Amino acid sequence: MQVNQRTLNQSYTFSGKGLHTGVHVTMFITPAPENHGIKFKRVDLPGEPIVEAIADFVAPSARNTTLVKGEASVATPEHILAALYGLGIDNALISLDGPEVPILDGSSKLYAEAFSEGGYQDQDAKRVYFEVKEKIVVRDEESGTEVSVYPDDMFSAEVMIDFNSKVLGHQFARYDEKTDFKNEIAPCRTFVFFHELEPLFKNNLIKGGDLNNAIVIVENEVPQEELERLSNLFGERRLERGSAGYLNHLELQFDNECARHKLLDVLGDIALAGFYFKGKIIANKPGHKVNTKIAQLLRKAAKEFFSKPVVPKFDLNDEPLVDINGIKKLLPHRPPFLMVDRIIEMTPHHVVGVKTVGVNEGFFIGHFPEEPVMPGVLIIEAMAQVGGILVLSELDEPERYSTYFAKIDGVKFKKKVVPGDVLVIKLTLTAPLRRSIVCMKGEAFVGDTLVCEGEMVAQVIKNK
Repeated sequence: MQVNQRTLNQSYTFSGKGLHTGVHVTMFITPAPENHGIKFKRVDLPGEPIVEAIADFVAPSARNTTLVKGEASVATPEHILAALYGLGIDNALISLDGPEVPILDGSSKLYAEAFSEGGYQDQDAKRVYFEVKEKIVVRDEESGTEVSVYPDDMFSAEVMIDFNSKVLGHQFARYDEKTDFKNEIAPCRTFVFFHELEPLFKNNLIKGGDLNNAIVIVENEVPQEELERLSNLFGERRLERGSAGYLNHLELQFDNECARHKLLDVLGDIALAGFYFKGKIIANKPGHKVNTKIAQLLRKAAKEFFSKPVVPKFDLNDEPLVDINGIKKLLPHRPPFLMVDRIIEMTPHHVVGVKTVGVNEGFFIGHFPEEPVMPGVLIIEAMAQVGGILVLSELDEPERYSTYFAKIDGVKFKKKVVPGDVLVIKLTLTAPLRRSIVCMKGEAFVGDTLVCEGEMVAQVIKNK
């Protein structure tokens, strides 16, 4: 089932400190047109540069995800990206007047609640899914992190964490298309171990951190003087170790809230692939470094897949859209120089035709008698005739016009075409018809194999 792209129904404003920089930032999130994707705009910088939310721009960072494009950077985008991805938002523009997305309460809760209340706009364009074809694995031996993506017919993600903690224990969380992201994943807060606080603070990694935006896990008894010292360091009134092992008697929203937050981070980082996909993620102790590497590999795999020619589907039992008699009404060619038997698909932008290469074709007599091969120039001619049908079918009186080659470029012959082959020929407009000139890309297939491709320019001329 095809799904339409969607955007937000209204604009939103969020303000707060960045977790790592401590800089107060105001962020505006606005609807965007179809095929826009998710983009950040640094409105505080000259020229208001745009940073696309894609893994191509991921830069090394210690405990978060950071995007850098030219002089513009956006730190800690993972929670807002998780909210958009988890709620199925394809297109949005996020404007910031500072270098880091506000941490807010350390989760995606405020975003998800606001977006759900404001609603969404379905757009005309269809969402493009990438189907994972091969297993992808990234490991980090130092941290013990491993994230894998497996082929599947739907999207899901499973997260396992085990930090040898008697407080956390071993935790598991799962997300799929039926999961209630707003209520089950979005509220889950970031977490940190008590013994990490001071080193992180001294290394300027949590300048904007406070106890309202993080779960602090305390493994062992901590002397009161140590708690007081850290209270002063963070500007908190008083720190206490709760009986359950969490600072200041904090109560978890879920027994596995920490694993769910790691799952939230996975979704936010995977969103940097730049598209939705079908595949199963299994993540063991996931972290931003490995998550974003997976997003990069997904982008690479998708680019390779989508750059391959799409073989038109063809069933000999289907009725043609235009049969041989209809073709003769559009084209002046006649056997033995009519190189298309039927048209099976046509839109204003592309056409698919079929040529059955029979053993009795006249050109096989001399090309080559002992090893008959269809001449490459005739494959090009077949492409031109199919393309001509596309162009002429858009005219009011097609029988009064003909198409003539003006230019052929980038032609590649990849495999021989022999008697018995069925050529499926696809022509796609690469530019609109202007001043009687049309530009097209042609592809010819036998089965699933691309046998010939090229670009051509033709001129439409009125018959004398």
